[in-house]
Amino acid sequence: MNSFSRKAESLTAKKDFAYYWARFGTLIIFFMLMVVIAIIAPKGSNFLSPANLINIVYQSTDKILIGLGVFFAILIAGIDLSIGSVMALCGIWMGLMMKAGMPVWSAILIGAVLGGALLGAINGSLVNLTGVHPFIITLGTQWIFRGIIMVISGARSVSGFPESFKEVVNYRVGGQIPMAIFIAIGVAAILWFIAAHTKMGRNIYAFGGNKEAAWYSGINIKLHTLIVFMISGICAGLAGLIITAKTGAAEPLAGSGYETFAIAAAVIGGTSFFGGKGNVWSVVVGGLIIGLINNGLNMMRVDSFYQQVVMGILIIAAVTLDTLLLRKRK
Repeated sequence: MNSFSRKAESLTAKKDFAYYWARFGTLIIFFMLMVVIAIIAPKGSNFLSPANLINIVYQSTDKILIGLGVFFAILIAGIDLSIGSVMALCGIWMGLMMKAGMPVWSAILIGAVLGGALLGAINGSLVNLTGVHPFIITLGTQWIFRGIIMVISGARSVSGFPESFKEVVNYRVGGQIPMAIFIAIGVAAILWFIAAHTKMGRNIYAFGGNKEAAWYSGINIKLHTLIVFMISGICAGLAGLIITAKTGAAEPLAGSGYETFAIAAAVIGGTSFFGGKGNVWSVVVGGLIIGLINNGLNMMRVDSFYQQVVMGILIIAAVTLDTLLLRKRK
C-alpha cells in the first residue's frame, strides 16, 4: 500500500470516528457510567431497579429542559447564563399569582411560558441592539433578574400552593411515571421537530455554522437570535415550574448554579461551542447523564462538592474532544 492510500485510509478512519461519536458518543458515555455505578454502588442500593431508574429520569427533568434551552443558544455560537435566574423569577411569578387567587393553569401559562418568553426576548433584544456577545448580556441579566426576584419577593420564599399545582408535575401516570417526565419529553419532541424539520431550524443551524454566509443567503439574523433566546427562556420557565412544584415553594435562590447543569447537558450531549452542530435528543441524554451521576453519587453517600468536580471534568472533557475532532476534520 503506497503512502497516498495509507493517508486516505487514515482520513476515512478519522471521519468515521467523528461521524459515529457525534451520533452515539453521548449514549456510550451514559451506558458506561450506568455500568460503572451499578458495579460500585453499595449492595442493596437497588440502583438498577425500575423505581430508581424512573427516579433518575424524574430528577433529570429540570436539567433536560434548561439544557435544551441553552442548546439553542450555543447552536448560534452564543450562550445563556441567565437561565438559573429566569427559572427562579418564573417560579416566583407563578407563586405570587397563585397566592393572589389566580387559577393554577393561568398562573403556569403567564408565569412559566409567557414569563419565560418575555425574559428570553429581553436577552435576545439586548444582544441585537448592542451587538455585544450573549455571554456578557446574559451575565448582566442574570444579576438583573435575580435582583428583581429579591425585590418582588422581599427575599422570602413563596409557598402554600394548591395541591393541584403540585400534581401538574408530581402526579404519577399509572402510579409510576411522574408528569414531569412527560413534560420534559414533550418539550424535547417539539424542539426536535423545530430543529430537524422546519425552515426555522435549518436557518438556526446555518446561522451557527457561518453567521456571515447565513446573512448573505437572506437569513434574518436578528429575528433568529430573538427566537433562540425566547426558546431558552420558555425552557427555563418550564424548569422553574418543575422545581417549584417539586419543592412546594418558590425560592428566591432557586436555580443558582444551574447554568453549569445546562451547559453540561448541552456539551456532554455533543453540542459544539463553535455553533452549528448538535442534536436535541443527545442533549436529553446529556441531562440524563447529570441525573445519573447525581443519583449514583448520592447512593454512595459522596459529598455534593465532589459532584461539582465531576461536572467540571465532564464539561472540560466534552469541549476538548469536540475541539480535537474539529481540528482533525479540518
